[in-house]
Amino acid sequence: MTLADRLLDIKRIYHEPEIERFARAREVLDRFPDAERIEVLSHQAIPGLYGNEGNVSDWVRNKREVLVLGEKKSLSARRNERSSDWIAPSTANGCAMACSYCYVPRRKGYANPITVFTNIDKILGYLERHAARQGVKPAPNQCDPVDWVYDIGENSDCSVDAMVSDNVADLIELFARIPNAKASFATKLVNRDLLTYDPRAGTRIRFSLMPQNTSRLVDIRTDKVADRIAAIDDFVEAGYEVHLNFSPVIVHENWLADWAQLLEQIADGTNDRTKAQLAAEIIYLTHNEGLHDVNLGWHPKGEDLLWRPDLQQVKRSESGQQNVRYKSPWKGRWVGQLTDLIAEKLPSCRIRYAF
Repeated sequence: MTLADRLLDIKRIYHEPEIERFARAREVLDRFPDAERIEVLSHQAIPGLYGNEGNVSDWVRNKREVLVLGEKKSLSARRNERSSDWIAPSTANGCAMACSYCYVPRRKGYANPITVFTNIDKILGYLERHAARQGVKPAPNQCDPVDWVYDIGENSDCSVDAMVSDNVADLIELFARIPNAKASFATKLVNRDLLTYDPRAGTRIRFSLMPQNTSRLVDIRTDKVADRIAAIDDFVEAGYEVHLNFSPVIVHENWLADWAQLLEQIADGTNDRTKAQLAAEIIYLTHNEGLHDVNLGWHPKGEDLLWRPDLQQVKRSESGQQNVRYKSPWKGRWVGQLTDLIAEKLPSCRIRYAF
């Protein structure tokens, strides 16, 4: 069974009116010729899919069987200055994987299949002009010492998106030739088709890693952590910059011992060339009361790790949602413990930031 067959069995494609005016839409429709096509007014408002609480029980089935095609109408690059300098306009939204801590479903309402934005030429043109306006990066920062970094996968996993359309291939080709910028995305999937692309150091892949004992409970439909580690050298050899995304760090009674084992796996499973260019970002878990309630309807086991009122405190988000994060004094100690452990077990890996 191929990777795409394991994750996707597209039976219904929701699409905006006249979507076939875009060549990318025609290509995607041709990939799934047997799928039912359903026209909707907007990719953001699909009756029966979004806002339907009954879809909780079909959480994974919708990811496997549903695809949405739409036009990205508002294009802007948003300042980030943490993992990247800029968040690029999305070329996709949603995911076929089902990580139970993912923040994207909080906004979409009980279903989170892949949406492909088909006006890719317009998005590519915007990005090229935006990078040109930035000129030479004036000083190094935690994102990159030389290039402006654009996150191209904030709301999706590009390794999955590349199985559905050529949007990711087009983005990687674009950043291979832009002289002052690079693309960046985090992934939990090893899509070896990406090894056939020619990134020419213009794309940074951040393999998301956590201890396997935790991953098997919350990283639903993703590749095994060991498989992700085993692929890192190959992606470096293919011309990608490869960083590590230790995210989310989930605290439990044996968490630090599990992380020590993971770091040893990485050290043993990567070569010197890879280690010399490794860097990592560390992000501790933020959960959400609404997402917790949704998860109880389809994957309650994961919530035993994610929802820990004894360890967490409430923090209101800018949008007014009730998020929970680890309690401040404890979290500071835990960040220090993990960074010290990385220095011991994987000393060549630079920590870009930790929070």
